[in-house]
Amino acid sequence: MKSRKKKSNNLLPIRLVGDIILRQKSINVGEITDELLTFIEDMKFTMYETDGVGLAAPQVGSSLRLFIVDTEWTNEGAKKNAQVFINPKVIELSNDTEIENEGCLSLPEIYEKVKRPDYIVIEATDITGKIFTYKAEGFEARAIQHENDHIDGILFIDRVSKIRLIPWKRKIREIKEQTNNKGENIREVLN
Repeated sequence: MKSRKKKSNNLLPIRLVGDIILRQKSINVGEITDELLTFIEDMKFTMYETDGVGLAAPQVGSSLRLFIVDTEWTNEGAKKNAQVFINPKVIELSNDTEIENEGCLSLPEIYEKVKRPDYIVIEATDITGKIFTYKAEGFEARAIQHENDHIDGILFIDRVSKIRLIPWKRKIREIKEQTNNKGENIREVLN
């Protein structure tokens, strides 16, 4: 299949904690269409414009098993090069773990330490429809696991002890209270 990469610069609204889509298990992507490729380009644009290093489809209102990660782009002189993971499957996680701070575009201004394996092997489909295997360690492995959690309806705060969340309870409650009667909690992002 020839890549039909679609350039797009649409800034997508970010779903915040309290939005029901963030707690749903996502569905597999079927065919890779022009519409999907445009959506992926919009996700990339949104991730870079909001200073993220990863973004999952549910965070922008789509229940598809799809996420993007680019942990290098903020380094001086680095180019933007988002890795796209469609229908990902975790193949291997190391037994060695690291505890590091995490944040999330869907939980603005909330940061907490999360324990995760420091190495991952993941299988996914790329934008051309080819299945690939990807190995990552350190911060990139953490970002991939964080985004993969999103497509399973898991937020990073679910991996934090209740005691460590006590200082954040009020902030989380305030964000959740913005959820409308349709179960949506959307933050419009301004350029």
